[in-house]
Amino acid sequence: MPEGTLTSVPGVRVGHWSDLAALTGVTVIVFDQPNVAAVEARGAAPGTREVALLAPGMKVNAIQALVFAGGSAFGLAAADGVMAELEREGRGHPTPAGPVPIVPAAILYDLMVGDGSVRPTATAGAAAYLAADASPVAMGNVGAGTGATVAKWRGVESIRKGGLGSAATRVGAATVGALAAVNAVGDVFTLGGVPLTGGPLFPGPPLLIPGPTEHTTLVAVVTDAALSRTDLLRLTVRAHDALAACLRPAHTRYDGDIVFAVSCGSVAADLDAVGEAAFQVTGEAIERGVTSAGTLGGIPGWEGSGP
Repeated sequence: MPEGTLTSVPGVRVGHWSDLAALTGVTVIVFDQPNVAAVEARGAAPGTREVALLAPGMKVNAIQALVFAGGSAFGLAAADGVMAELEREGRGHPTPAGPVPIVPAAILYDLMVGDGSVRPTATAGAAAYLAADASPVAMGNVGAGTGATVAKWRGVESIRKGGLGSAATRVGAATVGALAAVNAVGDVFTLGGVPLTGGPLFPGPPLLIPGPTEHTTLVAVVTDAALSRTDLLRLTVRAHDALAACLRPAHTRYDGDIVFAVSCGSVAADLDAVGEAAFQVTGEAIERGVTSAGTLGGIPGWEGSGP
């Protein structure tokens, strides 16, 4: 059973900015260097920034931070604030004119809950960055999970509160962690198949996506195992496998489901074992994102969970 959260991985810090009135927020993951990052998007409607740089064969391997935000494409502005703080610290990819911070970002759609006219800004991103520390990751209605919702495919009356979840486990001497902002069109299940939002085991047929709705679940898998970018892509595959097991349906035309994977250490570990750990902690992070989210903005949350 996974224990701990993403910050159990050495050298990783996490911070949040949350607007509990407008129901939106930002989560920033900050990395020590050196590191290597990769990404894979399987949803058909992703909203991203700086992800092309993470493909195999690209020049830059390391990133300084990763931003998850609400606000749909407007929320990508949060990365500007993170870049500004990193620049002030002198961190970034070295260039003749000074370091340029590399801050990939991905967003989820939360404009239909709370006040959709309020979106994460550069100021919000900077606040989340400055709040980042190595304490256990706060979960539920926080950061990018503040306005997250799930179980939308069955209609408005079935919508439940999603949220931010995190988990970590050990693989020999290595640590593998995951963080997920769970904002799915589908129902949520544990990896063992236990329903968390009351939906049927198999969605449809026919699959009815109520409109207008948009979604997206964001996942980061991080390890201190020494892995190449090609190796990290195997982790993204297993994390997406967990996403598909826990969210039914997943990877739809209405989701921007995306997984980032980062290696930020030098611990020797078996790639297949690390991949299975990525599957495990991604599933646990998704489960915790829902079971940690209480009722907010009139959207029913997990019974007994806090705000």
